[in-house]
Amino acid sequence: MFLLDQLRARTTSQRIALGFSVAFVLIVCGFAISFYSYYQYGKDTERVRHTYQVIGALENTLSLVKDVETGARGFVITRDSTYLEPYYAALQELPARLDEVRGLTTDSPLQVQRMVVLDQLVRGKVDLVQYRLKTLQTDIRKSRTYANEGNRRMNELRRHVAVMVDTEKTLMATRNWKANRSFRNTLILIFALSLLTFLALALSYWQLERELVRRRQTEEQLRDYESRLKEQIRQLEASNQELERFAFVASHDLQEPLRKMQSFATLVTERYANLLNDESKTFMGKIISSAERMSKLIKDLLDFSRMSSNRENFKPVRLDTLVQRILDDQELRIKGLNVQVEVGALPMVHAVGSQLEHLFSNLISNALKFIRPGVQPVIRIRAKAIDGRTYPELIAGRRYFEITVEDNGIGFDEKYLDHIFKVFQRLHGKNEFEGTGIGLAICKRVVVYHHGFITAHSQLNQGTTFVVVLPESQLLQDYDRSNSTETYSYSAG
Repeated sequence: MFLLDQLRARTTSQRIALGFSVAFVLIVCGFAISFYSYYQYGKDTERVRHTYQVIGALENTLSLVKDVETGARGFVITRDSTYLEPYYAALQELPARLDEVRGLTTDSPLQVQRMVVLDQLVRGKVDLVQYRLKTLQTDIRKSRTYANEGNRRMNELRRHVAVMVDTEKTLMATRNWKANRSFRNTLILIFALSLLTFLALALSYWQLERELVRRRQTEEQLRDYESRLKEQIRQLEASNQELERFAFVASHDLQEPLRKMQSFATLVTERYANLLNDESKTFMGKIISSAERMSKLIKDLLDFSRMSSNRENFKPVRLDTLVQRILDDQELRIKGLNVQVEVGALPMVHAVGSQLEHLFSNLISNALKFIRPGVQPVIRIRAKAIDGRTYPELIAGRRYFEITVEDNGIGFDEKYLDHIFKVFQRLHGKNEFEGTGIGLAICKRVVVYHHGFITAHSQLNQGTTFVVVLPESQLLQDYDRSNSTETYSYSAG
């Protein structure tokens, strides 16, 4: 159910993100289209303005030609030289106007061709007027003939300019239509994009509102779960306290009759040794041995149960000092078995010292217990720094120390690896080797408490290597998790 809610929340978030992304893309497209439309409209407007300039230049050119004609005609009729002033002014300005028209009509091949004709007509008209003024004093008849020819050429010039102006007006109409169409299409497109943007934002807002409502409901459920969890934790803590008191009382009450059994069995053996036959002495020995084994079993169970309730703080622990202290405690046993012990450089870790002492004491005792007859026992303890990615159970990128405890004892078949760290799991009969079957379970609980990892490698009659991986330092979340306990399978089989 939780995974389904997570998947649903992720899908909703993706939809909301998609909606806002679509809206953003539509807004960007709207801006881009608006900019392009403004640019296109500006170009169309510039073309219309250009057309007006061409028409104005053509009309100015025609007006100058008219000034040339009018000035010459006034002088011919009145012989007044003042009429020649506009004539000369127009002649001086006319080449610049023709160049202006020529420059403005380069964008239209048709108008370029017509401009060539216009230039010829204007030059022909001007040449005719100038020739008429030269022949005015010598030949009146020829002057009149030139006047008629000048009127004809002027009319032809007017018609040609009118054709060019009509062409420009047609171009202007076309360009106005394109500009209006571009503006209209832009408005329609912007309106459509705005509508789609509004719909996308509205849909995203609706999805967001639904997500907020769902999250409020989820938060209320989580608060309810948290309240119930706190109550269950309170009940569990109370139950654990009761179990701890029960374990203490039970171990104390069980140890007392065991001590009496051992004492009385010893007294009977010592006082009435001459009255007991061999079989009776054997029975009394078994009673004493069983009582001792039961006492050790109760002690180990108490240590195991107290391991998870231990609330000692993590502190820097020098493993070399700790291991040396354990070896000193086991000195007589080591010398008695003629064990060769090799200890390499061991690091300092952040840990609970008393728990690590349990851990390495059990591992060293194991190595001393399962020796091979006729072979000198060897124990090697080494350590090296590793990265968490070495083992999938650890955190990648975090610094750990891998400590190995290696022996050359009887070993075991690795198919039983999962069993040796469980309570009461023994690979050998209780008469072959001493022990309660709890020591390695305590090791596993200590390593789990320190957020590390423990495993072993072994072959029959080749020895065993226990691998303990501990973090160099404890993280803040590790302190939060240190109150949790691991679930164990308690099998008496």
